[in-house]
Amino acid sequence: MASLTANAIVCAVRAHGEHGAIVRALTHEAGLVAGYVRGGRSTRLRPILMPGNLIALELRARTEEQLARATAELLESRAPLLAEPLPAAAIDWVTSLAAATLPESQPYPALYSALSAVLDAIGVAASARQWAAALARYELLLLAELGFGLNLEECVATGTSADLAFVSPKSGGAVSVGGAAGYEERLFRLPPFLRGQDAGPPMGDVLDGLIITGYFLDRDVLDGRNRDLLTVRERLVGRLGRAVA
Repeated sequence: MASLTANAIVCAVRAHGEHGAIVRALTHEAGLVAGYVRGGRSTRLRPILMPGNLIALELRARTEEQLARATAELLESRAPLLAEPLPAAAIDWVTSLAAATLPESQPYPALYSALSAVLDAIGVAASARQWAAALARYELLLLAELGFGLNLEECVATGTSADLAFVSPKSGGAVSVGGAAGYEERLFRLPPFLRGQDAGPPMGDVLDGLIITGYFLDRDVLDGRNRDLLTVRERLVGRLGRAVA
């Protein structure tokens, strides 16, 4: 019998049968996993199986191909945050993105840590300014982990690592001030925090960063297919912009 016991972040839940639910959750060692929770739609288990919650997850299956039976115990609830529109939109997006894009049973320990950090930041920050940059870095890391990383270390036009100020929407590579001459309007502005150079970036820089990561997520990972998921992100970014306007 295949089995797993691990702490996990709930990423998605859907109804299955009359009372059950299939939960998809991200673990540190096993990556994204799925299991059937008997009575998962009950009043007792619904508050536990909420996206963003940290649970103690146990999976058991007779074969690797069989959907595992799952049990879950709550370790940390983020339910209070779901009553606030901006944190709720952020939690919805970061968990849905993981559930929609990560292949099952492949470990992504760095992504697990990054998702945990984003959720923790949302929970303790007084304003979106303090967690929005972590959100952009999470998206940048997810692109890299799935094989679509951006080259932000040197200019794709000149090879220099100095004066990097833009990102090419075609190559996903950084472009220096000199290399961008005459083409600036066709490029994304590169905020320094995406290169690890600004621990507390202004919100304008964060929004510029989210424009970059959103473009490449849509093009390379979601491939423009998951319109509902992209709508979740657009709503979140719109709220972030209004929150600091």
